[in-house]
Amino acid sequence: MPGRTSEPYGRATARYWRGVAAAVLAVAALITAANAGPARAADTPPGPTAVQRSQP
Repeated sequence: MPGRTSEPYGRATARYWRGVAAAVLAVAALITAANAGPARAADTPPGPTAVQRSQP
């Protein structure tokens, strides 16, 4: 069959680089989310510690 190619949807290198770029962006997003840190609780006064409760 003349005229047929093994790459019907465009160049393989373009698809490869789009995949690499998507993977790099996904990793960057995961690293950013991991380094965001935990949410902080509202400022509340600390309760008595174990030492303070044991003293009469």
